[in-house]
Amino acid sequence: MTSGGDAQGMNAAVRAVVRTALDRGAEAYAIFEGYQGMVDGGNRIRKMSWDDMGGILNRGGTVIGTARCAAFRTHDGRRMAARNLIERGINGLVIIGGDGSLTGANLFREEWPDLLAELVASGEVTQETADEYPALNIVGLTGSIDNDMYGTDMTIGADTALHRITEAIDAISSTAASHQRSFVVEVMGRNCGYLTLMGALASSADWVLIPESPPDVDNWKDIMCETLEAGRQAGRRDSIVVVAEGARDRNGNPITSSHVKQAIEDHLGEEVRITILGHVQRGGTPSAFDRNLGTLLGHAAVETLLDAEPDSEPQLVGMRGNRIVRSPLMDCVQQTQSIAQSAQENDFSRIMDLRGTSFKEAFHTLRTLVRAAPHPPEPGKKRLRLAVMHSGAPAPGMNTAVRAAVRLGIDKGHIMLGIQNGFPGLVEGDIAEMDWMSVNGWAHVGGAELGTNRETPEGEDFYLIARSLEKHRIDGLLMIGGEAGYEGAYQIFSKREDFPSFNIPIVCLPATIDNDRPGSELSIGSDTALNNIVDAVDKIKQSAVASRRCFVVEVMGGYCGYLALMSGMATGAERVYLHEEGVTLNDLQADVEYLKTGFKHGKRLGLMIRNERANRIYTTDFMSRVFEVEGGDLFSVRQAILGHLQQGGNPTPFDRIQATRLASKCVDFLIEESENPEPSSAFIGMQDGQVKFTGLEDYPRMADKSTGRPKKQWWLKLRPIARVLAQPGPGAGRLKP
Repeated sequence: MTSGGDAQGMNAAVRAVVRTALDRGAEAYAIFEGYQGMVDGGNRIRKMSWDDMGGILNRGGTVIGTARCAAFRTHDGRRMAARNLIERGINGLVIIGGDGSLTGANLFREEWPDLLAELVASGEVTQETADEYPALNIVGLTGSIDNDMYGTDMTIGADTALHRITEAIDAISSTAASHQRSFVVEVMGRNCGYLTLMGALASSADWVLIPESPPDVDNWKDIMCETLEAGRQAGRRDSIVVVAEGARDRNGNPITSSHVKQAIEDHLGEEVRITILGHVQRGGTPSAFDRNLGTLLGHAAVETLLDAEPDSEPQLVGMRGNRIVRSPLMDCVQQTQSIAQSAQENDFSRIMDLRGTSFKEAFHTLRTLVRAAPHPPEPGKKRLRLAVMHSGAPAPGMNTAVRAAVRLGIDKGHIMLGIQNGFPGLVEGDIAEMDWMSVNGWAHVGGAELGTNRETPEGEDFYLIARSLEKHRIDGLLMIGGEAGYEGAYQIFSKREDFPSFNIPIVCLPATIDNDRPGSELSIGSDTALNNIVDAVDKIKQSAVASRRCFVVEVMGGYCGYLALMSGMATGAERVYLHEEGVTLNDLQADVEYLKTGFKHGKRLGLMIRNERANRIYTTDFMSRVFEVEGGDLFSVRQAILGHLQQGGNPTPFDRIQATRLASKCVDFLIEESENPEPSSAFIGMQDGQVKFTGLEDYPRMADKSTGRPKKQWWLKLRPIARVLAQPGPGAGRLKP
């Protein structure tokens, strides 16, 4: 059941719940129109089949509907709901909604024995039936664009809402810059500033107002306007102020977009436009992340329900540290509601604590990035000369990382240098100082403005690199890139004894669409590439459905199958071919038989996704020809090699935010290590939800040199879930384990 406000990705969760339940031998029902459907019963509680869940992954909103229900808030309404569930033998509920919906579900569960007793007493249910269903088990999934639920890092729908916000602000920025105009953008989120904060961080806004941290002075309007004016004087052509709909001042008074507009007009004497994004944030096609989040949470919800005992405590299934976790439902609801209580008491420090460390770090980072100019260097403090460079293939988010590193480094009083064109630029000494405004507007731009390539140093290059480091007095090096960058950085690190100027801290930040860097579960650029693939495949599927066709889609990734598997899960592909698993002739024969059987029984679309290096012999062209010949008149086959569109486009909000976060940590690492006589070198990454540094000396141990991917890959554990949901029917077990 979906309840409360709709959120993109709910359909992925519904699909996963239904198909996982059917695969496990349980019956699955969908309750249409939320709690209203539960109270009304009849055709609003329908038994679901496997095929009912086809073709809904790419649809926004919720296909089973949601509605406000006053009746369920009454005892009689809940009694009617209990009768409707009992009549269908339903004793487990997966509720996809916000804290209000989940609180209602818990009350319903607590009242269940009393409601059954009333139904038995009135003769509506027999005692035998009541004895058969003594308890109602509940699992909650948070579906809300606000991302305001305690117990999960991300709620279903929040990532897609961020996509809408950043797309809107990016578009507004171009027209604002053309006219040198100020815009006030109002963002949803109720009393949670997550969307506002992350939307501002991802789109280089000039000022932000969120409920969690109201302005700490009464003359905040003057300070805001002075900052906007200073930004114009420094060379900015536009001013964007992002306001949360629940923003308030220190006294609890609302700060509306109209208040902000009036303040800017009064102080700066210029025309200001307001854009209220509204329900655009809730609509449209879900992002790849929300599809996969909904899928994984829905699968875990069913497993949790089937393992539950009659007296089991209700659970909230969420994601923490890139892993699915289960938490006591009401603990999470109470913590969430305590934030609202703290807001009423104006206890803002506690609210920030409850929002978590990453929220606070993002806020403090943003406060630096929105400045019109850096803090002046401290007198007498050594000013380090820190260099930034790229290496490897271009990845969306590289520019975002450079912008953050340059501005944060300068704000800490240091000199930031940009190395052009990767290691060849370092060899040739193509190095220049970067200032605060040199990275203006880089936050949302794809590609790599500093330039990048896959060349790594060799032979006499190391002598020339040593000369460049000495000439430019470089105290630390930040390499933002992929495999070539890690290899080059490791070689420089390993030759420290031969070249004294190499004895500086070096840190590698993973930026590659392949997501194949050791020490990090997610690389900058991989989320953008994944969304590019999903967008292309959605269009391909529409084309294929019209003409009974099977498509073999080839995606990038090198020898790493991350993009193939995750795009397959997000698009509902029947088969994913990975180098990690290998491909045999028997596999292809089984796939041919599966396609023939499916199309004979009315199937209109086949989708196979192949990693570009899944098999050296069984190429995309080979597979397409096999399927074409064997398919005969049943279906036609086309291949789609997506190519470099996967590397292009502006970075997604996730890639922008992660790039900023990791770049901030890297700058701190370089500053700290530069004080050591024997500085460490490392590569940074997200592991189990934490930012961690791994010593560069461990790189050969963690990377598979023959394939260029990590020896351990966390996402391989998701393959069984992808297979279950992609199979033609419950328990089909067609694909190899």
